[in-house]
Amino acid sequence: MKRAFLTLPALTFCLLTFAQSTANNVNRPRLVVGIVIDQMRWDYLYKYYPFFDKSGGFLRLLNDGFSCENTLIPYSPTVTAAGHTSIYTGSVPAVDGVVGNTWFDKVQNKLVYCADDDTAKTIGASDDGGKMSPKNLVVSTVTDELRLATNFSSKIIGISIKDRAAIFPAGHLANAAYWFDPQAGNFISSSYYMNDLPGWMKDFNKRKLTDSLYNLNWTLSLPENVYRQYCGADDEPYERKPFGDNQTHFPYILTSFVKKDYTKISVTPHGNTLLEALAESTVTGENLGNSTATDFLTVSFSAPDYIGHSFGPESWEQMDDYIKLDKTLGKFFSFLDAQVGAGNYLVFLTADHGVVNSPGFAQQHKLPGGAFNETMFVNSVKQLMLVKYASANIVKGLVEDQILLNNDVIDSLHLNKDEVINTITAFAEQRPGIARAFALNNISNTTLTLVQKQMYSNSYFPERSGDIQLILAPGYVAGDGLGTSHGLWNPYDAHIPLLWYGWNIKAGKTNRETYMTDIAATVAALLHIQMPSGCIGKVIPEVFKQ
Repeated sequence: MKRAFLTLPALTFCLLTFAQSTANNVNRPRLVVGIVIDQMRWDYLYKYYPFFDKSGGFLRLLNDGFSCENTLIPYSPTVTAAGHTSIYTGSVPAVDGVVGNTWFDKVQNKLVYCADDDTAKTIGASDDGGKMSPKNLVVSTVTDELRLATNFSSKIIGISIKDRAAIFPAGHLANAAYWFDPQAGNFISSSYYMNDLPGWMKDFNKRKLTDSLYNLNWTLSLPENVYRQYCGADDEPYERKPFGDNQTHFPYILTSFVKKDYTKISVTPHGNTLLEALAESTVTGENLGNSTATDFLTVSFSAPDYIGHSFGPESWEQMDDYIKLDKTLGKFFSFLDAQVGAGNYLVFLTADHGVVNSPGFAQQHKLPGGAFNETMFVNSVKQLMLVKYASANIVKGLVEDQILLNNDVIDSLHLNKDEVINTITAFAEQRPGIARAFALNNISNTTLTLVQKQMYSNSYFPERSGDIQLILAPGYVAGDGLGTSHGLWNPYDAHIPLLWYGWNIKAGKTNRETYMTDIAATVAALLHIQMPSGCIGKVIPEVFKQ
């Protein structure tokens, strides 16, 4: 019997050929597109269903894709940074470290914005809008894991109006993240990713689409009587006036902002139009979906959040925004069909959080709720500390509904911290608009519902969390009573849409309880890659084609 021997070069060639063959046999889409609608309650899918276009985006996802109808956020506060992070890490703030949009870092002893990075420089503008990075995120993302699985062959790009909504989804290993700088009126990035904007992005910025969109003004998509039937009056006293005190109702004239004020674009549906145009330019400019490795584009539409905060979920403005967003999504999907090929790309669409009705709307219709004045509350607590313990400085402030205590002052006065906390919590629970108050480091011994206890436990990161958690009463909103907000455990903030479409996705729906943390786990399973390092979610098997 003859034995065959391979020389070292021949053996190396065979091993490489085998490895390449094995890798090429992994079944993956050419492109994954993760879409987040900032401030979209699940019920919007059906509230605005009659007005969605057959060629639009939402009906394509609902009719031809898979809908997880009962998807919930498993932590609180339900805010933008935490939401985008959880979607792409499959984790919760207690693990991933992104406990809010802003937090007080006890190690650094300072207030920190979630994406701040003093070591980074702005790329594409002369201001500080690009001094950002994902360095405060302490776990990996599913986008990171895709890069690792393909030996960095996959391209990962994140885009949004908001910096945090572009940065955290794209992850640590992203090729780039881009966000809108209202001072410059351009999309910018950070030196964390690059030394200069690519040529295609410079060309995009030169088009000054924001000015062109301002010139279109903001008019209604449907006759006024339709909005009146579904939303009530156009001009309500509890709505903000982001375009000036003289502009209180449709149509909104935006031409005066041309070349002067680029902050207003995000409070109009034109903000979605602008981002969709950038999404198309990103796909073509980076040639996404046309290489041997799977690419990933993360897209976060921020305009619904800015519009919702200003006008509320029951407004004509938000209704019109979603009617227009539907067409914008339809345009993008048609572009992907032509550019990447129908069936060659995978899409999921979800939200980072929901929203509560405006306090004024709630009171107008005899619903529970109201405005919670944070400044007045903090001042009253400081006054209590001054009277009882001779120092108002015991309380530092309030961040994401958490009271921060000054341990140095407490120690210098030789006070018992537990006694101080008990004094504050007892006082807080007597204030209008506050349902509960408790020590964050003692959640396990606090009497709460199982859902509440789990959600607040899932957000406790000792170095970045406060000392006392406030839970506002249902329907209450922190602020001055104008517009609205979000951030609580309640279903109006925590029940979000989750739609799957395209490559390897079957049509259907489930009412089984699923979670925001399941998204990254499911994407990882679809792509045959490792889950992110802090993932606690579970795969949703119903979405897969058999």
